[in-house]
Parts: sequence; structure tokens; C-alpha cells
Amino acid sequence: MSTVLTWVAGVLILFGVTLALTAAIGIVRFPDTLSRMHSATKPQVVGLLLVLVGSVIHLRGNPDVWMLVLVGLFTLVTAPVIAHMVGRVAYREEHGRNPADEVHPPS
Repeated sequence: MSTVLTWVAGVLILFGVTLALTAAIGIVRFPDTLSRMHSATKPQVVGLLLVLVGSVIHLRGNPDVWMLVLVGLFTLVTAPVIAHMVGRVAYREEHGRNPADEVHPPS
């Protein structure tokens, strides 16, 4: 049973790291603030939570597991607030989407 849980933890950690990597690539490659904000919040948070769940499975029985649970809870609470504030500032400063970057079909 221990081997199966170790493999599950490893798969969760690798999948979480992959999501975090795609989020980092999206932040660099996306053209505007709102797209970058999406990339910075959704896959990054899910990736971090998967890494934390894999770590909790791997460290089961260790008293430090509760610290990982707190990290996950604080991430779930603060990430939407930060995304909302960044989106609001981008909208107010009119740096949200650049119309020149959008692709329009020919008329």
C-alpha cells in the first residue's frame, strides 16, 4: 500500500509542477494583462494545490502536514482577491486588452 501511495503522490506532484510551468509560460507569452492574470491564477493555484496534496500523501503522519493544509487554504483565499484587484486596476488604467492585438476576421 505504501508503494501505491508513493506513486500517487509522485504523479500528483509532477502534474502540479506541469500546471505551474504552463502558468509561468502563459504569463510570459500572453499579450495583455487580463490574459496574463488568468494564467497567473487558475493553473498556478491548481498546480500548487496538486503539489500540496501530493506532499500531504507523501508526508502522512508527519505533524508538518497541517502547515501544508494552511498554505493551501491561504492560497485559495488570497488568489481570487489578488486577481480581482489586478483586473480592476488594469480596467481602470485601460491596460486590459489591446485592440491592436486582437485578430479580426476580414470583412
